[in-house]
Amino acid sequence: MNDLYVLYRGPLASCNYDCPYCPFAKRVDPPALLRADKADLLRFASWVAETTDRRLSILFTPWGEGLTRSWYRETIVRLSHLPHVARVAIQTNLAARVEWLSDADPQVAALWATYHPGQVNLERFLDRCRRLDTLKVRYSVGVVGLPAHYDAAVALRSALPPSVYLWINAADGHVYTAAEEQRWTALDPLFGDSVRPHPSLGLPCHAGETAISVLGDGTVRRCHFIPTPLGNLYDGSWQAALRPRPCTNSLCDCHIGYVHLKPLGLRDVYADGLLERIPVAFPAPAVPS
Repeated sequence: MNDLYVLYRGPLASCNYDCPYCPFAKRVDPPALLRADKADLLRFASWVAETTDRRLSILFTPWGEGLTRSWYRETIVRLSHLPHVARVAIQTNLAARVEWLSDADPQVAALWATYHPGQVNLERFLDRCRRLDTLKVRYSVGVVGLPAHYDAAVALRSALPPSVYLWINAADGHVYTAAEEQRWTALDPLFGDSVRPHPSLGLPCHAGETAISVLGDGTVRRCHFIPTPLGNLYDGSWQAALRPRPCTNSLCDCHIGYVHLKPLGLRDVYADGLLERIPVAFPAPAVPS
């Protein structure tokens, strides 16, 4: 069975947090947009259910927070029980309750969670993580690597089980000194993949071959960062466009993009944990005392 990684992003852009580094902080979507987002997601879910000739792995990457919306929770549960869906995951701030995941298949559903210091109490965030542990749901946890977040990241790493991978995203626009890079790498051994943009022009990439990006209206792209459409999901026109091709961007600086660059070999690093950002193995974290 052919494997296909699908990154889905509908029109939802609202979020309950107001992080200063996010352009969608505290944005409120009007009711009409929320209705459109729900309709688009349900249409996509029906396509997933009907597309049984491929093994599908799906990551929802909403601009806003999806799990505060019932249709994302219900869709994740539904898709997790389809035999041809290998993984269904979503990027989330973990603000919503997680008990709904008890209805999902824990071997398929997973979360890519981000801790935002200043937006949520650490203990409350950790309580959500402990509930995920009880439910046996796979998840990773990450922090944006701003200098002001370092102490909170250390506290988070100290409180999480060693088996939970803590990733650190390099902050946009921040240039890291060697000392800064070293101390963030002590928390996340793979921080080096994030700290500098990857030259990608002309390099072979899985995007557009075994990975695609889908918008709410069904527009299919190679990835979120190359706007040229390959076709539309719902008329089947995208399928003929799938083929190996080099990247047309000079740089790739987002994990959901560069993880598919073939020369980096990151599919081997993450394997079945690719979409929820959980590597197969990583060294024990070196938490500062």
